[in-house]
Amino acid sequence: MVNEMKTLDMYLNEQLQDDAFRQEWEENQPEMDIIRAMADARIAQNLTQKELAERTGIDQADISKLENGTRNPSLKLLKRLADGMGMDLKLVFTPKKNGHLPTAQ
Repeated sequence: MVNEMKTLDMYLNEQLQDDAFRQEWEENQPEMDIIRAMADARIAQNLTQKELAERTGIDQADISKLENGTRNPSLKLLKRLADGMGMDLKLVFTPKKNGHLPTAQ
């Protein structure tokens, strides 16, 4: 039997074909990038959510909510998490991929 389970990337690529989905995805991309960077950094440090919670004084449940996207972190909270992982927090502004500047509305 051939495994027909879709990977997340395959599923996402299919969904991105829908214009409404793609627009919503692009609008939420900055938040998703923060969530992914936070989780990737924790995993790279070989820390569990519980261990990071102990280091930062942030409840493990709150870290879980941050990582699954049901809670938005403040910069202050991101700084505490970075400190708990022995890392610096860096915010970078980059040009948009389409190169268009917004117009006043």
